[in-house]
Amino acid sequence: MQCGLLGEKLGHSYSPQIHAELADYAYNLYEKAPEEVEAFVRHGNWHGMNVTIPYKKTVIPLCDELSDLAKTIGSVNTLLRREDGSIFGDNTDAFGFETLLRQVMPGSLTAKKALVLGTGGASATVCAVLKGHGAEVIPISRSGENNYDNLSRHADATLIVNTTPLGMYPNNGTKAVDLSLFPALEAVVDVVYNPARTALLLQAEELGIPHAGGLIMLVAQAKRSAEIFLGHALPEEETNRITKLLASSMQNIILIGMPGSGKSTVGALLAEGLGKPYLEADEELEKAAGMPIPAIFEREGEEGFRKRETETLATLGKMSGIVLSTGGGCVTREENYPLLHQNGVIVRITRPVELLAREGRPLSLHADLNEMFLKRDPLYSRFADLTVQNTGTPEETAQKILEALQ
Repeated sequence: MQCGLLGEKLGHSYSPQIHAELADYAYNLYEKAPEEVEAFVRHGNWHGMNVTIPYKKTVIPLCDELSDLAKTIGSVNTLLRREDGSIFGDNTDAFGFETLLRQVMPGSLTAKKALVLGTGGASATVCAVLKGHGAEVIPISRSGENNYDNLSRHADATLIVNTTPLGMYPNNGTKAVDLSLFPALEAVVDVVYNPARTALLLQAEELGIPHAGGLIMLVAQAKRSAEIFLGHALPEEETNRITKLLASSMQNIILIGMPGSGKSTVGALLAEGLGKPYLEADEELEKAAGMPIPAIFEREGEEGFRKRETETLATLGKMSGIVLSTGGGCVTREENYPLLHQNGVIVRITRPVELLAREGRPLSLHADLNEMFLKRDPLYSRFADLTVQNTGTPEETAQKILEALQ
């Protein structure tokens, strides 16, 4: 059975990895120019196919039959070639969003106001699902009746769903709205899944609002598509299993702690154990600067170094699936936290001050490390998702972290 994903520019897609977990059919990426789509859909060698932007509407007139849901939404993301050669079009994005929605809003949505940011294809799907739950749905556009300049009229919104690409990799760090303007919010959803925590979700986390990103939606819609391809249901637990598997492979492990606490040694062991690439922020900073860190301190002082460090972390934080050892002072700038947290779990490594190594560390060499520790200790605690003591062997510390992550 030949299956796959149709799109114009697919780049890196997680779909083959997801479908490989769901079934044993071949799953290929089909990058096609607009003028190639009709011939490929009608005559290409495929049995089942997912469709992504910009072709979710393009394929509609090429279908011999549409599901009622696809007709209602006006968007098709799943095609099935039947035995008689006819093409059936369906929309499994709605099933995916239903799954995502249940994570953060398990109760009734009847008569609750939901703001849907964006008016594209994903917005149409989200709006249809929310209306089906009885919500009062308000699409927000840049220039429509309800837009980003008159959001104050919707301060009573209960739910906000982002369907725009704002904050999506590689343009991390941007968001369409300030959540503090909506005191009645019960949940925030972002259909973006890379990064794991968009700027919108990071603010929701800071404000204590239940929130979820789009990874489980991606997996759930794929599972529903696979069921259409295969002609039978798959176990419900597959969605959560594959979501956890994918999240683990995409997740960064970020190590923070005092200079000389053993982050580099432990990080290299962790990366080996997890099969992830290992990077050191200080090394990447030196590469970008074209000079060693002591020279940066000499020429630009600590402030110049910290600025370069933040620029380096902004680049590294966008990556997925790495183990990253950071400099001991990265926690002194609050703006570094979202850069590290957006795709990662932040692990603090502690070690008694008297055992900290000093050699090759400009700030540690002549500093009072006890005083430095007292200043930085609350900052490390603020950044860290978990803390592990490095008082045994590096191998033992790495093992502790692996166990904590599981």
